[in-house]
Amino acid sequence: MAMSKQETSQIKSKERVSQRGEVFTAEREVNAMLDLVANECLRPDSRFLEPACGDGNFLSAILKRKLSELRRKYKKSPRDYEKLSIVAIGSLYGVDIMDDNVEACRERLFSIWDDEYTAHCKGETSDDAREAAKFIIHRNIINGNALTLMCVDANGNDTQAPIVFSEWTLINGTQMQRSDYTMADLLLHNDTSKEDGMGNLFALTEEQKEEGGIFLRRYITHYKKVQDYGE
Repeated sequence: MAMSKQETSQIKSKERVSQRGEVFTAEREVNAMLDLVANECLRPDSRFLEPACGDGNFLSAILKRKLSELRRKYKKSPRDYEKLSIVAIGSLYGVDIMDDNVEACRERLFSIWDDEYTAHCKGETSDDAREAAKFIIHRNIINGNALTLMCVDANGNDTQAPIVFSEWTLINGTQMQRSDYTMADLLLHNDTSKEDGMGNLFALTEEQKEEGGIFLRRYITHYKKVQDYGE
């Protein structure tokens, strides 16, 4: 039986479906689900984690909503738009076991961000801001196994490296603070007891962040220079 156009757009190959259970969510379903948390999709600092992100159907849709809202609010302030668009890109996290999906997701998110940034800020764009966005996306979209919480190799096999996420927080106007934690520690302390069943990935007290090896490292620098510190 031949597959419909929608079905073929939701898979890359029958082999990948068989081996990895890989089926992408259609755009209509993505938007319907995001509509359930529509207000959160408008806040630049509201964080989202997609543990099987594929090539970014959910994350790209969220980013478009965030950037559209920023463009509406800061249409006469390119500097504020630039700064908060970096915050928006830093709020999106994804894990996928397939390395080609990870690369495609990273490229897709940057393309969306850069197109909007160029269109809105025009002659006031900055190559440093672009490099910062690329760096943050590279750190936030990880080739890993969200079940074992480990990074994987090119064949999708677990390595010895744990998945590490960076929390990006804008402080003192233009300073960006990056704090690194293992995904395992974040989930261990994540409060999922809320009515909506969703916790805050980085909802740690300062004591929890500092004790027991939970907090790995921290950098503070200008939001356009985050790429100059750490890997």
